[in-house]
Amino acid sequence: MTFCTRSAEETIALGEKIGALLSKGDVIAMHGTLAAGKTTITKGIAYALGIQEEITSPTFCLISEYEGNMPLYHFDVYRLDSAEDFINLGADDMLYGDGVCIIEWSEKVQEELPDAAIQLTIAVNDDKTRTITIENWQHGAIDGALDERECPHIANALDERK
Repeated sequence: MTFCTRSAEETIALGEKIGALLSKGDVIAMHGTLAAGKTTITKGIAYALGIQEEITSPTFCLISEYEGNMPLYHFDVYRLDSAEDFINLGADDMLYGDGVCIIEWSEKVQEELPDAAIQLTIAVNDDKTRTITIENWQHGAIDGALDERECPHIANALDERK
C-alpha cells in the first residue's frame, strides 16, 4: 500500500491509523533518509497506542521506551556498527515481547528482524510531500482500515480524535 502525505500533520494522522491496527509483538522496520519523517509517523503510532509522552528521535540513546495501552520500543540503529550490536542491546526481549517495536534505519539489522516485520518506507518527493509505502502487513484488517484513496484528506483524522 502506498500513501502520500503533504504535511507533518498528515504523516502523524497516517501513523495514528497504522497504530490503531497494531498488536502486541508487531515490529515496524522503517526505511528512509535523514529527515524523511520516520519519527513523525512514530508520533502518530504512539498516540494511537495511548502514549502521552512526547516522542523524540532516539538517535543518541538508541532505544526509547514508552508506556501506553502497550509498550512502544522505538529504536534508532543508525549509529550501530553491526546487527550483533543490535542484539547486544537486548533487542530480542523487545522484538518478541509484549509491545510494539519501531526500528529506524532497520536495513542495518534486517537479518535480525522477524520475517513478519512490517516494512515501512518513507521517501521525500521533490515537492516536499512524502510517499509512504507499507509492505508485509500480516493483519487482514488493513484492507478496510487504511484506504489509499483518502491520502489527500488524511489530516481529517486529526479532527476525529478531538
